[in-house]
Amino acid sequence: MPPLDSSAVQPAYIFGIPLVFNLDQVLRYVQDGVGANPQAPFNTFSHARNLAGPADTFVSINNDTLYSMAQLDLSVGPLLLSVPDTAGRYYVLQFVDAWTNNFAYVGHRATGTGAATFLIVPHGWSGQTPPGTTVITAPTRIVSIVGRWACAGPDDLSAVHQIQDATLLEQLESEAIPRGIPVPDAAVPEELLFLEKLRLWSQEFPPADRDATALAGFAPLGITQSGSSPYVGLDGALVAEVASALAGAQNTLAEFLRTGQALTATGWGLANHAFDYNVDFFEVGTLNEPLYTSMNPLQRPALRAAAALAGLWGNHAYEAAYATIYVDADGEQLVGSNNYVLHFDPAPPVGAFWSLTMYSVPEFFLVDNSARRYSIGDRTSGLISNADGSIDIYLGAEEPIDPARRANWLPAPEGDFRPLLRMYEPDVSIINGSYPLPAVHRFEEK
Repeated sequence: MPPLDSSAVQPAYIFGIPLVFNLDQVLRYVQDGVGANPQAPFNTFSHARNLAGPADTFVSINNDTLYSMAQLDLSVGPLLLSVPDTAGRYYVLQFVDAWTNNFAYVGHRATGTGAATFLIVPHGWSGQTPPGTTVITAPTRIVSIVGRWACAGPDDLSAVHQIQDATLLEQLESEAIPRGIPVPDAAVPEELLFLEKLRLWSQEFPPADRDATALAGFAPLGITQSGSSPYVGLDGALVAEVASALAGAQNTLAEFLRTGQALTATGWGLANHAFDYNVDFFEVGTLNEPLYTSMNPLQRPALRAAAALAGLWGNHAYEAAYATIYVDADGEQLVGSNNYVLHFDPAPPVGAFWSLTMYSVPEFFLVDNSARRYSIGDRTSGLISNADGSIDIYLGAEEPIDPARRANWLPAPEGDFRPLLRMYEPDVSIINGSYPLPAVHRFEEK
């Protein structure tokens, strides 16, 4: 092949980081486990038995639900998923393909909370479906099931564990062995490993047809070359040039994460449409409606990349709406050494529940603190409402002196932080922006 064209690195990085970052996380779950979720082979569930904490180093992980994760490899053929009756308890099983498209939902909103069975099949499959079973067709061979079970706290854990244990996956071809994810050539320079993964994995897990032309455009980078890696044995100066371009692309995306979101007048970045980039695959529980399929095609690659890095495996807004904030009412970065108050009037209108979770910057990990409180919301024991029904949430690293403020305190790190507001089964007023999210105001603790 001709020398690599480093000018193509930035668009290739933006295009490919969802696939590469996603499959890197899939491998973490299969090989090592992540935090409270133990390692589990392909086509089996890994159940977190406790709510997530700071040890769970996964981007923007929630502290509201217990996670049940399953990484599927449909090279073995169809998988039968059985879910028990949860007696009205909120849950969602979210189906995500290799390119991070949310293509199906099972759960409280999507399919109800009664017992049910689903047959997950690879693209192009044709066969007999067991009676009473709903078919879910996967766009790619590798699929993540991201399960979230509402948990009210430690006293509720055993009830959720029973539900988790009754949620089952079964290979119909019991002797089949998963093929797994292709392994990059060990001789590829570490600096170019991203490109090698993108090359291998985009060929093994092709994107939607609409993205095929964009992918073909990265041929000057070697992305479309089959067979042996084009990145082995390259001149050191060329490796350094391409590595520098990759670092520049990473910095560009990081800056886009901070500045690319449309902000409300009070500084919130709404992610109501952050996951609308899937406009091709609509299985059970998804909404193929203009409100959720009208993303600007020119912005789609950057928005998909940003969603993957800042909130991998986040839901569509019709399942759970997300809002983040970096700055106070004066436009200054939120810093844990200050004290802040967030005044909700009224509380977020939701069909399930809402929570505010604290994250470090720039990792977006949960923040360790002496109170062991990582989120706060309408299910928080002892949360105090004002006489008019409004709610004040206090943010900062220093524990408030006033008992009422302490009851409504969400601990922050000493440095920069970014809270994330989650609203499960949000009211339409949240989606269309008519519900006003309040500013974060700084105050002096007395």
